[in-house]
Amino acid sequence: MEFGKYFFEFCKRSGYDHMLRTLGGNLYEFIENLDALHSYLSLSYQEMNAPSFRVEKNEDGSMHLHYYSDRRGLCHIVPGIIGAAALDFFNIEISMKIVNQTEEEERTGKKEHIVFLVTQNPLFPCKERNEFSSSDLEKAKNANGDRGNSLLRGFDPVYPKSLWIDTKTFCNGLPFHMVFDKELKVKQAGVSIQKIVPGLQTMGICLDQYFRIIHPEVPFTISSIQKFINSQFVFQTRREMMPESWKERPMLELRGQMMWMEPLQCMLYLCSPLLRSLHELEERQMHIADIAPHDVTRDLILLNQQRLAEMELSSQLERKKEELRILSKHLEEEKKKTEALLYAMLPQHVANQLKEGKRVEAGEFKECTILFSDVVTFTNICAQCEPIQIVLMLNSMYLRFDRLTTVHDVYKVETIGDAYMVVGGVPVPVPTHAERVANFALGMIMAAKGVQNPVSGDPIQIRVGIHTGPVLAGVVGEKMPRYCLFGDTVNIASRMESHGVPSKIHLSSSAYQCLKYKNFEITERGEIEVKGKGKMHTYFLIRNKSATENEIMGRPMKDLDSGHESVQSFPEGKTETIPSSHQPGRYVDGPTDAQNSLKRRNQMKAGDLTGTDLVTISQRPQN
Repeated sequence: MEFGKYFFEFCKRSGYDHMLRTLGGNLYEFIENLDALHSYLSLSYQEMNAPSFRVEKNEDGSMHLHYYSDRRGLCHIVPGIIGAAALDFFNIEISMKIVNQTEEEERTGKKEHIVFLVTQNPLFPCKERNEFSSSDLEKAKNANGDRGNSLLRGFDPVYPKSLWIDTKTFCNGLPFHMVFDKELKVKQAGVSIQKIVPGLQTMGICLDQYFRIIHPEVPFTISSIQKFINSQFVFQTRREMMPESWKERPMLELRGQMMWMEPLQCMLYLCSPLLRSLHELEERQMHIADIAPHDVTRDLILLNQQRLAEMELSSQLERKKEELRILSKHLEEEKKKTEALLYAMLPQHVANQLKEGKRVEAGEFKECTILFSDVVTFTNICAQCEPIQIVLMLNSMYLRFDRLTTVHDVYKVETIGDAYMVVGGVPVPVPTHAERVANFALGMIMAAKGVQNPVSGDPIQIRVGIHTGPVLAGVVGEKMPRYCLFGDTVNIASRMESHGVPSKIHLSSSAYQCLKYKNFEITERGEIEVKGKGKMHTYFLIRNKSATENEIMGRPMKDLDSGHESVQSFPEGKTETIPSSHQPGRYVDGPTDAQNSLKRRNQMKAGDLTGTDLVTISQRPQN
């Protein structure tokens, strides 16, 4: 009993309150239409196995409620549900008790049959029941008498003395109806149902030869139909009795109500085709015109078709949304590739300003270190071999040099032929610019030994020149803009390279001053005549006394503290050492850089960039 009340409240809170309230104007009508509600809900919940209800009026104002179910033992929650509905919707209290319980074996389903006697209890809204006097009871009785029994509250209709409709109009106006007698012999049928089931044009045939009852699950007899006369009946045509053209089509289902005509001793079945969409209508080769204009089945089909169209549109929008999401993801990936290429050609902050359409102002750097290198006897090599061999040689060399720019945090400015130019301290000033460029230069000499001279087959030789001084840096040009350095420092660095010695690193005096206390081995070359500059005192950089070759080249090495290899991964299987805090390869430019240097290196990935470009440009990290 209590569970039934809780279940009723649960249904109301689940959104069915309005639907339940509109089922009927009194409790009789409410129960009588429960099966119709279950039939409607079964369209959405295909596996729902709802019970069936049938109600009978008694002369004393009480009712007999017939409950049918496949699930035994649930009958005890019915009084709670019906009682809660009566009190909530109709403001009456009822009593229900079981008067009969049987198993109906002849039914095709819902064999458990429970009969409840439903009676109305008097309501006393002002006082407790045990506090009412006889006068109060008399007033309540009179009030109930004036109001009528709430179980069956209604009105008395007025009927005409004769039926003002002819047979032809009735059959055309109700195209889906059938009249049959106690022996199930057809006496009358609507025009549309005759068109679909031609056998009904032969009056006197038995209805069960052409139809079977789908709902309720009862035998096809007049007595079973009379028991459930208040239920909705669903008929389905029998395939074996349909015309040949219907054999491959889905069978037609009819849904409607039964009405017993006592004077004629016949049953009237007022029905409509059970169709939900235009697709189902077309499958049965029917048309909207076959359905009466007053029949809401027309609206149901058209509204459902509109709903299906909206669902298809929504589905298309979802597919488009997913396609756009995937396209956006691919676009983002391509954007990252484009930005990576752009940042390889220009400093990141410069590239971002150009993307935003801003003008990039030239910047002055008071001190930086510039390096130039070139291949010894490059002109002779070009004269003695094929162009493709020059391309392969330069690409092999520049791949190695590009990787070293990331290892030592220097900025690659440009390559012209065999000339390679890098700078330290530009575009972001750092105090360790000279150390970075010096270690990079040592790495260049080592890396060049792995590149073959296509003429002799021996390792190539390069000259390296380094100078420290002020420069002006900025972007020149709009088409293929370049980040260029200007100033006498560039010229002197170029002169250091051109007046250098093969496989040597030529330092100017200013570069020497920056490196002489930084654990580098440097030898004095002395004064030399420099074109356009006169006599200059220069030096040769020999090695870094505190760094190994592996550290200079960024190769895997053993971490002295942990005994494990400390490496950084690169494309094509290459690795780069992540310098430990004690290693000379770690450049500490200040308190902030000391905290962030290792983090930056962990975030940087560089290596050999594959492709067919003559000069491969790698992305350089920006501090």
